[in-house]
Amino acid sequence: MKIGELAQRTGVSIRSIRYYEQQGLLSPIRQENGYREFSSLAEEQVRTIQLYLSLGLTTEQIAYFLHCVMKNKEAFCQEVLPMYEQKLTEINNQIQSLQNIKSNLEERIQSILEEEIQ
Repeated sequence: MKIGELAQRTGVSIRSIRYYEQQGLLSPIRQENGYREFSSLAEEQVRTIQLYLSLGLTTEQIAYFLHCVMKNKEAFCQEVLPMYEQKLTEINNQIQSLQNIKSNLEERIQSILEEEIQ
């Protein structure tokens, strides 16, 4: 299938598909006229890439284990677990930082409100 058809089927922009190719996540065959020809698996690959991007993983991280996931499914790919654990740690750190900011803002608001009452 051509890049436009792949984009239409997956809802992903042509630009993103080209980027995935540049990052080594997709490997289309080049025809003599230079057009990309994607295999029938490309649609599933793009959807899988989108899933991992939505989890906050980078294309570099995805490239590390995508082949295994596409071949064996996620449950059999040991490379996925450390990425998930690292991402979860990052998210927990971000949550803690946001909670600290929230507490600081709440204290400042309370302080301002108390000064207005006096």
